[in-house]
Amino acid sequence: MKTFVLMAGGTGGHLFPAMALAQELLRRGHAVELMTDHRVESYGADFPARQVHIIPSATPSGKNPLRLVPVGLTILRGMATAHAKLRAIRPDAVIGFGGYPTFPPFIAANVLGIPGILHEQNAVMGRANRALARFADMLAMSFPETKFADQKGLDKVLTGNPVRDRVQAVIGTPYPTLDGQGVIRLVVTGGSQGARVLSDLVPEAIALLPQDVRKRLQIVQQARPEDVDKVADSYRRSRTSVEIASFIPDLPDRIAGAHLVICRAGASTVTELAVLGRPAILIPLPGSLDADQKHNALFLEQGGGGWVMEQATLSPQSLATRLHELLTDPAQLQRASDVARTLGQPKAVEKLADLAETLAGKPMQIEKGPKS
Repeated sequence: MKTFVLMAGGTGGHLFPAMALAQELLRRGHAVELMTDHRVESYGADFPARQVHIIPSATPSGKNPLRLVPVGLTILRGMATAHAKLRAIRPDAVIGFGGYPTFPPFIAANVLGIPGILHEQNAVMGRANRALARFADMLAMSFPETKFADQKGLDKVLTGNPVRDRVQAVIGTPYPTLDGQGVIRLVVTGGSQGARVLSDLVPEAIALLPQDVRKRLQIVQQARPEDVDKVADSYRRSRTSVEIASFIPDLPDRIAGAHLVICRAGASTVTELAVLGRPAILIPLPGSLDADQKHNALFLEQGGGGWVMEQATLSPQSLATRLHELLTDPAQLQRASDVARTLGQPKAVEKLADLAETLAGKPMQIEKGPKS
């Protein structure tokens, strides 16, 4: 039995792949502990770890030196806390999943000589992972091309992005039959933190669809708690069948049963769409420094598994036009479903677990990408 410490930022995008790896390592008889921040209470309360450690961390922002001082002090405190905990745990290897909460414990592991893997979920290497690259032994990538990865001089392995057991359970579900008369199932989700723009635009776009299409719709929409009443009222006015929730615990099952998904383009969302083979209209989160969601979305679109619509130019009318085109063309949706499935990495968690075991000392042949 080996002991692994997983390190991740406290949002769903970082915690979900870490959770998937933890589940796989536990199945293999290993011990797993998690180091993260306080947000784990919202997104990973049921994380399958022997123990969850909250490590002090902070995100550098701005260039004002006075603001950076407390950030630096918090990071140093986090490193000291993690150093003490890691000495007590004595892990065989650590795996970091990005986000600045990974920074203090991953550096502490390096100081202690513990080997470490960085896993990058996005098609753009995150800033925390870029900063930690010099302390890592390997980089596990989710996409064949990952921006900035070639600059870091790390051994690179394409593993894919691990998906949780709940997603694994519905991989292989056939695309649901869609004809000109039956129910059309649509899932709308903004990721683990929701997306207000979807609450504003999607119901209005649905209201613009012809009645013969609209009456066939069965919609499941995730909305922030403060938006639920507004969204419900909009659908009520258009007489559209909808189920609205701020959190959808069985979201993988809903996506597997959907004909089309409207969503953001976070790494976990794009990964799950691909492995489940579901076509999607992708609306990347605008304004991020490295446009990571746009790069994720373009991977799916360029492969033929989805359609990217930029938020800056999106309107209820343009979204309604695209929806009408797709929902009245079952063959196009079926083709996109088939293609999306070919872009997925359903064995990602096994590949990453193999890599972790290798680094922890278990002999195994690993096919690596080129070292830059």
